[in-house]
Amino acid sequence: MNYGRFINSLSAARQASPLRLLTAIQVSAPPSLISLAVGMPNSDMFPFKEATVTLRSGKTLQIDEKQMRIALQYAPTPGVPALKKQLQDLQRKMHSPPTETDLIVTSGSQDGICKSFEMLLQGKSYVLMEEPSYPGTISILRPHKANILRLEGDKDGIIPNSLLKALSPWKPSDAKTDTDMPKILYVIPNGGNPTGSSITLDRRKQIYQIAHDYDLLILEDDPYYYLHFSKEPIPSFLSMDVDGRVLRFDSFSKVLSAGLRVGFTTGPRTLLERIELHMQVSILNTSALAQVLVSQLLADIGLDGFLEHTKNVQNFYKSQKDKMVKIANAHLDGLAEWNEPSGGMFMWMNILGVPDTKQMVAERARQKEVLLAPGSAFMTDPLRTSSYVRASYSLASEEDMNKGFERLASLIREERQLVKP
Repeated sequence: MNYGRFINSLSAARQASPLRLLTAIQVSAPPSLISLAVGMPNSDMFPFKEATVTLRSGKTLQIDEKQMRIALQYAPTPGVPALKKQLQDLQRKMHSPPTETDLIVTSGSQDGICKSFEMLLQGKSYVLMEEPSYPGTISILRPHKANILRLEGDKDGIIPNSLLKALSPWKPSDAKTDTDMPKILYVIPNGGNPTGSSITLDRRKQIYQIAHDYDLLILEDDPYYYLHFSKEPIPSFLSMDVDGRVLRFDSFSKVLSAGLRVGFTTGPRTLLERIELHMQVSILNTSALAQVLVSQLLADIGLDGFLEHTKNVQNFYKSQKDKMVKIANAHLDGLAEWNEPSGGMFMWMNILGVPDTKQMVAERARQKEVLLAPGSAFMTDPLRTSSYVRASYSLASEEDMNKGFERLASLIREERQLVKP
């Protein structure tokens, strides 16, 4: 692939930091190397020596003095070497990319997504994405004044014909000559935020073929990969990427810790190099302490132990989803409509008879002591209204779900009276 057509002029101008290169050399060098080059502080002057972390299982993880020195120092920008190798092994096990890929550790998947768009967007670039979509991504795009081409979806994710319709002003052959045609397709393949829908395998294959035909780069944002509710995960876009056109963003935020801020981006080395150069002049590296802690956990439990843990996480969220669907059926029948989530943490509900839920949520829901996210927060155009709300089942107890939907039902009935002509 010609990655030059995707990389913007700012990203293309980035050059490697010579000091970051020295850091990478020193970290991987043998103990016999005498380095007078790098500006690393002396870790003997740090007050931290070692740490013990107790797991919920009762086991402990020991970060000894040697590991703590690694955790407290600058790290190579692509990631602490031990963790990077573990994550590469994980990606091979879960996705088996058919083309050569590389991996970079980022400060949560959001960091990788943000830096990827900042590598790709030039002027008023087109971005193809489903609406509704994740507000964090929408907030990245707005300051860039990106031209968002909205795609339609349903319970089975993005509708391929909607993608073809959005691309209808162009021909596949235009990708060779038209520098202004769409180049970026953003997808949340599993348990979409806010819809809870997952793209079926058949649709993924169709979407990938369209991306191949029109030479689109696919940004696969998949923080809910381990929160799917099917027996087996649906093959990812990365797993079918025979062209090298997928940048995949993974996160530990839903399965290990949201606060550690450890994510990772997988894709073609040419594109990851641009992200790495951006990181070299922004955060330098993802927190080495967080990386060492995750690495120690993976070393202790192994990949099989990690997957066993994610299965428990999946079962928990599926149970939470089942409870919320049952309670919604009891309280909201005839007041709202929804599709049962196939993954993730959210239910996306259409409030019948209320064309715009923003004011209802912002003002009157607080009086009822129930809080939901208004549908307008997930629109690509901030002026677009929405009759939807998003309800999260991640933290709520069954009792709170019951009380919350009782209050929501009362609120909807009152709101319908207010909006009557």
